[in-house]
Amino acid sequence: MKISTKTGLAGAVGLGLGLTALVAASMSATAEPPHRSNAFDVVGVAANPAFGIQQNVLSTGISESPVAYGQLPIVNPDAGVSRYGYNTSNGGPLTQDPHEAFKTEPDKNAYLVFGGKHYLFQGHEGGPGGYVTRIDLDQPDLSKRVTLMSDSRTDGLAVPTFDGITWDPFTHQLLLTAESSAPKGGVFALSLDANGDAVDGKLAPLTALGSGGYEGVQNDAAGNVWLVEDIGGAGVSGGKVPNSYVYRFTPTNKTDLSSGTLEALQVIGKNGSPVTAQQLAANPSDPFITALHSYGSSFKTKWVTLTVGANGSTAAAAAAGATPFKRPENGVFRPGTDFGEFYFTETGDTTATSSLPGAFGGVFKLSQKSSTASTGTLSPVYLGDLQHTGLDNISFASKNQLLVVEDGGDGLHTQRNLLDSGYVINLNDHSTAAPVIVRWLGEGRDGSATYDHYTSPGYNDGDNEITGIHVSNGDVSAAGILGAHVPQLGSAGWRAFWTQQHGDNITWELTFTSGH
Repeated sequence: MKISTKTGLAGAVGLGLGLTALVAASMSATAEPPHRSNAFDVVGVAANPAFGIQQNVLSTGISESPVAYGQLPIVNPDAGVSRYGYNTSNGGPLTQDPHEAFKTEPDKNAYLVFGGKHYLFQGHEGGPGGYVTRIDLDQPDLSKRVTLMSDSRTDGLAVPTFDGITWDPFTHQLLLTAESSAPKGGVFALSLDANGDAVDGKLAPLTALGSGGYEGVQNDAAGNVWLVEDIGGAGVSGGKVPNSYVYRFTPTNKTDLSSGTLEALQVIGKNGSPVTAQQLAANPSDPFITALHSYGSSFKTKWVTLTVGANGSTAAAAAAGATPFKRPENGVFRPGTDFGEFYFTETGDTTATSSLPGAFGGVFKLSQKSSTASTGTLSPVYLGDLQHTGLDNISFASKNQLLVVEDGGDGLHTQRNLLDSGYVINLNDHSTAAPVIVRWLGEGRDGSATYDHYTSPGYNDGDNEITGIHVSNGDVSAAGILGAHVPQLGSAGWRAFWTQQHGDNITWELTFTSGH
């Protein structure tokens, strides 16, 4: 049974009615998904209105199956962590009660294959403390499907909530990012063995990578770690001052991330001078921002070395003359470019009231001769507008098809009367300055998220968010780093996932009708 456009879970599971039975019937235990076409060519669908309970709307030929959901019990529960998407430390029920449990919001996904076993890993962004889970995609018994990988640190301090995740094959670690200002935010590592099990179950803070509101995290073939920061700047003119950076960490030894050099991206203005945080803070409507958010523009870039002090990476980047952006969130390398093209999203101001340039963000491309080069060029790929904004997670479905999804937030949803959407951008279409963008997913709003939107007890988010869009073949070797191979959905084990965050916290696998 596949859950598709007309058979969504929203109405039934939003109130917890028959959730386990319905989702259990939908879950596939096969090691490999059914045959799928290798193209993400879709017919556009409409976005859902921001009113009441809505079902997910998927393009014709695409269906989705839940692989885990918030109430699913954990195999090895810990104090307060007994469910996939709920923290029960406050004793609250797993319902829409005013004192319900914390929804921990499983976030970005990492699909990995260890010894023939197919797993999906994720950190959790909400609740009183962070933790890492693993979904066994081959396990038919739902009570044995989700494992708690870690909720403790090597130094004994509190575990922050997590957002980004990736696999580092050189150190054999999951890298997870905590999206908080220094000193809480940063990168944490969880070592896995050859079977995909946690070596000691402890998260190690990687202090050499600095401390900041990191969200996106991605490796390159040289062993460097690329980080994309998401911290909103000071409010002005209905929007926010650019305040977040793109970073690159070059380890002294790629098998050990305990030491190395942290850099931040600097953009050179048309006058030949670096565009700095001080410049943009003094004038949040600086002409550079308008130029950056104009099709056809291109700017030279260079990497500047940071000296990170007690105030963390964000302050160090500003001091070094790096260039801040309007909440960049996630980045990936374009396959087939030998890690020479890095694409990242910029969420923007996530409000319809901003009068600032660049308010609706977009997608940008950093081109370099190699991932280790010290210079490059930056240009816009897609520029957002009120109907297409809050761009967040990003993944390639093929060499020329870029998947981006929205995280607009409850306020923007109400302002534009639209819930979030998932899009595919065709990078190979040069017929117009703006690339073709097609909506393949109009996200719904389940009953649980609807309740929280209108009657939230105060500690759970409302409207569902699209997160964790992820296409991978699960290769855990150094040759399999995301971006090394062109995805071929439907062949060679390539699979696609996304998480409907907040509410019922369902993680889905996408499948495609043969011949679609």
